[in-house]
Amino acid sequence: VKGGIVTWETQQTDYPRTRPDLPNHEPRGCARGASYSWYLYSGNRVKYPLVRSRLLRLWREARAGATPVAAWRSIVESPAKRASYVEKRGLGGFVRTTWEEVNEIIAAANAYTVKTYGPDRVFGFSPIPAMSMVSYAAGSRYLSLLGGVCMSFYDWYCDLPPASPQTWGEQTDVPESADWYNSGFLILWGSNVPQTRTPDAHFYTEARYRGARSVVICPDYSEASKFADLWISPKQGTDAALAMAMGHVILKEFHVDRQAAYFRDYARQYTDMPMLVRLVKQGGHYVPERFLRASDVVGSCEETNNPEWKTLAYDETTDTIVVPQGSVGFRWGEKGRWNLEEKASNGQDTRLRLSLADVKDGVLPVGFPYFGNREHDHFLGTDHPGVLVRNVPVKKLQLAEGEAVVASVFDLFVANYGVDRGFGGEHLAKSYDEVAPYTPAWAEAISGVPRAQIISTARAFALNAEKTNGRSMVIVGAGLNHWYHMDMNYRGIIN
Repeated sequence: VKGGIVTWETQQTDYPRTRPDLPNHEPRGCARGASYSWYLYSGNRVKYPLVRSRLLRLWREARAGATPVAAWRSIVESPAKRASYVEKRGLGGFVRTTWEEVNEIIAAANAYTVKTYGPDRVFGFSPIPAMSMVSYAAGSRYLSLLGGVCMSFYDWYCDLPPASPQTWGEQTDVPESADWYNSGFLILWGSNVPQTRTPDAHFYTEARYRGARSVVICPDYSEASKFADLWISPKQGTDAALAMAMGHVILKEFHVDRQAAYFRDYARQYTDMPMLVRLVKQGGHYVPERFLRASDVVGSCEETNNPEWKTLAYDETTDTIVVPQGSVGFRWGEKGRWNLEEKASNGQDTRLRLSLADVKDGVLPVGFPYFGNREHDHFLGTDHPGVLVRNVPVKKLQLAEGEAVVASVFDLFVANYGVDRGFGGEHLAKSYDEVAPYTPAWAEAISGVPRAQIISTARAFALNAEKTNGRSMVIVGAGLNHWYHMDMNYRGIIN
C-alpha cells in the first residue's frame, strides 16, 4: 500500500511440505488474487444498496399509507404490480437507496413469507467461511433464528455435487490435489484445471511429465485439453450416457468376461456389491426394495446392537449369510468395528460372494427404470421402454416375516448396465455396436462421442487401475453440476 492505495498484491508461502516424494505445494496463491486491486477500485464495484427502480417506486407508494408487511403484501399479491418488476429481471434498472430502506424491504418480505407460508419457505446462503467467518455466522444465525433453511454455500455456485452424499453420505469424499501426482491415468471430466484450479494445476502437469496418461472430457476445447492425450467432446449435458457406456465396458471386460482379481477384491471389501437386496413383485416383474438387514432374520443373526442397520451378505468360505463389519449399524454402540476389514461381526474372516450366479435358486425378471426415451428439446433419446426387464440370479430365504427373494447388489448392478451374462432379458446387447442401453453405440447416438473412443478410454483407464492397484483417477469439475440432472451425470462417473 502506497499513499493509502493498494499498488501490489503478493502471497504468503507458508504451506508445509507434505512429503519428500511429492512436488512442493507452493506457490499456492491463485493468480486471480493478483487482480484484487482492480476490483477494489473498479467503477463497477457495488458500494451502496441498489433496488430495481420499479419495485422501489411501488414500495414507496405502498409504504406511504401502510405498515411494512402490509405494504409488501399489497405489492406481491397484486399480479399486475408483481409482474411489473419481475418481468424486468436481467435488464438492469437499479437505483441507489439507503441501508435503512433496503433492510426494511427485506425484513418485510421475510415476515410476510413466514406469516403466509411458514418459516421454512425462507432460505438463503451465506458467504463461505473462508471469506469471512463473521459474514457467514451472521447470515446462518439469522436464518436459524428465523426458522428458515440455511443452504450450503456450495449450493450457491454448484461446485460440490449432491451425488457425493447421495452415494457415500459424505460431501467431500475426494483426495487432496497433490495425490494427482501419484496417478498413472487422469481423466479431467468437466474440469478445466489450469484455469479454475490454478494453484493445484502444477500437480497435473507434473504428473504428465512423470508419464501419466490423460484424457480430457469437455464439450469445448478448454485450456486443459491441450495437456491431454485424447480430447473427448460430448454434447453438453450428456455426460451420464457417456459414463454409463464406459461402465458397461469395464463391467463386461473386467468383471464378467474376465474376473480381474484387483477389481473383485476391491469390490468385495470396500463396496456394497456383495450385500443382499430384497426383491418385491410389481406387476409382471420384480423390483429392488431395500437391503436385507439382520433384523429381518429370525434371531437377528444374534445382533443385539442396531440389527436394523446392519446389512447381510453371503460368505464364500462357509456358504452362509454373515453380517459384514462396516455397515452403519456398527457406528454407534460398538467400538472398533466400523471399518472395512474383511471380517464378520463376530471377528471371523470372510470372503464375501459378489454374485449369486453359482449358488442361485433360480433367475427372476427384475425391472430397471430407463429415462433415455423421453422426448427432449436438447438431448437425443432412444425408443426403448421406460422399464427394462432383465433376468437376475436370486436366492430364496426364510425370514421372520416369511419367505423372501434376494439378489446381490453386484448382480443387480450388472443387469442394470445391460451386460449380457446369459440369464436372458430385454434389450441386452451382444456387442458394443448394438444400440441398446448402455452400450458404447447407444452412448454415441446420444452424446456424439465415437464408440471407439469410449471403448478405448474405458479399457485403458481400467487396465491402468488393475496394473497399479487403483492409480487411475477422475478429476470432476463444477461444469457438470449446472444441469438439472447433475446427480445422474456425477453418479454415472462415480460408478
